[in-house]
Amino acid sequence: MEEEAESPQQSEPPLPENQQQLQPSPSTETQNPESDTSYPQIPLLEEQEDDTPPPLAADASPPPRKRRRRKKQFPEMVPSAAAVNGLRVLRHHPKTNVYDEKLMDEILQFQINENASSSTSKNRRRKFSDLAREVDVEALIAISVGFPVDSLTEEEIESNVVPVLGGVDQANYIVVRNHILARWRSNVSVWLTREHALESIRSEHRALVGSAYNFLLEHGYINFGLAPAIKEACFARAADDGEEKANVIIVGAGLAGLTAARQLISLGFKVVILEGRNRPGGRVRTRKMSGGDGVVAAADLGGSVLTGINGNPLGVLARQLGFPLHKVRDICPLYLPNGKAVDPEMDSRVENSFNKLLDKVCKIRQAMLDEVKTVDMSLGSAYETFRRVFKVAEDSQERMLLNWHLANLEYANASLLSDLSMSFWDQDDPYEMGGDHCFIPGGNGRFIWALAENLPIFYDRNVETIQYGMDGVMVYAGGQVYRGDMVLCTVPLGVLKRGSIRFVPELPLPKQEAIQRLGFGLLNKVAMLFPYDFWGGSIDTFGHLTEDSCMRGEFFLFYSYSSVSGGPLLVALVAGESAIKFEKMSPIEAVERVLDVLRGIFAPKGIRVPAPVQVVCTRWGKDKFTYGSYSYVAVGASGDDYDILADSVGDGRVFFAGEATNRRYPATMHGAFLSGLREAANISRAASRRSSIHYENFSNAKDFNNFKDINADRGEYDDLKELFETPNLSFGSFSILFDPGSVDDDSVCLVRVRFGGEKLSTGSLYLYGLILRKQVMQLNEIDGDANRVQALSRDFGVKLVGRNGLGAIGESLISSLNATRINHNVRSTGGLDHMLETSFTNFAK
Repeated sequence: MEEEAESPQQSEPPLPENQQQLQPSPSTETQNPESDTSYPQIPLLEEQEDDTPPPLAADASPPPRKRRRRKKQFPEMVPSAAAVNGLRVLRHHPKTNVYDEKLMDEILQFQINENASSSTSKNRRRKFSDLAREVDVEALIAISVGFPVDSLTEEEIESNVVPVLGGVDQANYIVVRNHILARWRSNVSVWLTREHALESIRSEHRALVGSAYNFLLEHGYINFGLAPAIKEACFARAADDGEEKANVIIVGAGLAGLTAARQLISLGFKVVILEGRNRPGGRVRTRKMSGGDGVVAAADLGGSVLTGINGNPLGVLARQLGFPLHKVRDICPLYLPNGKAVDPEMDSRVENSFNKLLDKVCKIRQAMLDEVKTVDMSLGSAYETFRRVFKVAEDSQERMLLNWHLANLEYANASLLSDLSMSFWDQDDPYEMGGDHCFIPGGNGRFIWALAENLPIFYDRNVETIQYGMDGVMVYAGGQVYRGDMVLCTVPLGVLKRGSIRFVPELPLPKQEAIQRLGFGLLNKVAMLFPYDFWGGSIDTFGHLTEDSCMRGEFFLFYSYSSVSGGPLLVALVAGESAIKFEKMSPIEAVERVLDVLRGIFAPKGIRVPAPVQVVCTRWGKDKFTYGSYSYVAVGASGDDYDILADSVGDGRVFFAGEATNRRYPATMHGAFLSGLREAANISRAASRRSSIHYENFSNAKDFNNFKDINADRGEYDDLKELFETPNLSFGSFSILFDPGSVDDDSVCLVRVRFGGEKLSTGSLYLYGLILRKQVMQLNEIDGDANRVQALSRDFGVKLVGRNGLGAIGESLISSLNATRINHNVRSTGGLDHMLETSFTNFAK
């Protein structure tokens, strides 16, 4: 939700008209570290460039200090995923300029030790050193996207990527997996085929390549995104897959929902997205702002910063779409309430004390957890205790400066420190994406509209109920009922905490408790478009200190978007307790307060602050589709709660995605994106498992051979196919059509049973029968399709036949069904299939 302070909201296109011409300033443009021109491209060590800007005015501001924002690292901690579980940190190696495909073959040959022991020449040692360097680089790329150095992920273990855990096969698999991943990351604009992956590896390792390739492909680590070649290959892949896949309903068209939809469609699933808003994107919202004299800018009112570009999937999308990246410069000058710059020496001293206190809190919490596993208290309480004990920031200016750092910490976590868990507030630190923080010129809405293109999204569908059972799911939204095989819920944690969606049956108690334990915090923004850039475009951020500690988060940080938005745009952040109070403040009052802050900074320097031509104030806490901004680990919660929230329910019928389901990357846009890929893989795996179970049931049924010899049609006649697209009842592989002219228990119904499996090389086998309505109810109570098939013949005397064997009674019933459907134009979500197929075709285009 956002409000304007001056003029009513105007209708807006999704992006500024001139967005294609938007370019960052030459001094700040950065290329994705995984560029397409050389291999590998992940930088192992970077020197910080000196991009110190001139002072805001000539009178005298001291040189501004560089500081880290939205980083939760502090001294004596290892800021790397390699620190987890004692993993070793790979040594630094210079980047190779030429990609040698023979290296993989040689390293594998060395690892299986066929003839390695007999080769001790200097040349052999030199060559192995080159191979080891190549493998180290590929391992670094794998680490950057979340893989451990020398072990398998839980997903890989569940997918049985190697027959035996540990040993040579697993070691070789990891090398192969890293190689395939690194090879695709070297050029993300092309589809990496299995044959390409095999080119540099000997044929005897084909099984390892196949296993690694399938895992990476199905889980969205390779061949994902929006490059033309990728989209074309995804469509061809789905079209060539003759297997009948499940129907999936996705609730929410945010980053998680859009990403999952594209991945599922590429896997051959039918997908429909239900979105409560009239736009896609959810908490990623780019708003076009404009004023007189042609001033225009694109403002990110929600997710705005790519927090770490190394390994970031949004960085991949940027490369594929040709979006430049603007590095957020680390320079952030701070100003006192009187407009004077903070003394550099004091700034350095207080920042150092701030980090040391955090370090002490984390050390004591570790000692406490070693003694008592369940202890927890708020980070704010622990921090304040240490501050008093060590007498830090007792001077008024030092206290204001310390409060600014605490406000920045509340911004990073969208939470008051008094609500943040001391024990687990930073549980995601070891997985933090490396590299620069970046803006996307033109706003992150460019990602959203590119992802949403040609997807079957139904807007203004506010979901009220999700009902699930062994036969599938039903989603109730806007007076309509949507039926599917599975549902993926991607709504924000705030919506789940409010109970806005009813689940039938209720969610399992552990999931309900995790929803309540996790926190969902608040961050608000004031986006101001000015007639000109009065603050100087040579910096991306500057901060403001306040004397009132209760208001430390109000307009404490300003982001300058002049170089990336297309116009003179300034965004003020409101965090912590101030973000909550801000929701009750009128837009006019909010604008006056923020302008007072700006005048206090710039007026003493002789710089006039002009009136803004347009202002937008966000109200994310009042937005009924979010009720907040992003998740955090509250007191009493832990990282385990993210995993519990991500678990599916209903025996693989209801799935969950979104940033609050991603333990490693919560509260980030890339965390939401990756959760969508994760759940697409989980849905595919659940569908395959369910399909195999059905096949086993049928193949083990003693009456199956009697049915398959019937003179039946392979496939299905068009008239029956249309009717059974919207059955009155379905369970397992059984679909039922009731007599439209009678609700009597003895009325005749049409039953269809689908048989399938590899033994039927020509596809699914459909058989039909006539059954009484009361017998349908009894059949529905029987567990398992195999038992139901037996009951048809043994208990009900129903004979399954082909389409032409239904006789006069059957033909009369079919005619009645067809007439009723035409005359009354019955509306049901099964009737969405045609629209889905049309959307699927458009998706390819």
